[in-house]
Amino acid sequence: MAISYMTQEGYDKKMAELAHLENVERPEVVRAIAEARDKGDLSENAEYDAAKERQGMLEAKIAELKALVATARIIDESKITTDEVQLLNKVTIKNVKNGAQMTYTIVTETEANLREGKISITTPIAKGLLGHKVGDVVEVTAPAGVMKFEILNIAI
Repeated sequence: MAISYMTQEGYDKKMAELAHLENVERPEVVRAIAEARDKGDLSENAEYDAAKERQGMLEAKIAELKALVATARIIDESKITTDEVQLLNKVTIKNVKNGAQMTYTIVTETEANLREGKISITTPIAKGLLGHKVGDVVEVTAPAGVMKFEILNIAI
């Protein structure tokens, strides 16, 4: 199994999600199965079938999360610098063509969340920015074509 790198915050979120699934949702599914079973004939009991299917999906999600946290390595955030773009940097860039400015934090795949401005290190934009310094203009090949971005700021 591959090692998954994550921040302490990301690891804590995954552990909280796992605890919720195991301590809240799993007992709910067990109750739903028991209630459906009490209604009699299981061969034509749609509630029972739905509850069993939900249980299967829940157990798969729990197993997936357990595997993820078992292979997790916490990134030492104290070793992060702003000399050049790297994982966990908050990077402000400007689209050279239209002048639009954006700020993204480059995170691991498991922590990416565009609504929070967190992009995965595996995205074309993040890959294009990695290793570059403030003032550099980088070309990024994205699905929309080649785009040029100027790096305005690198922060932690």
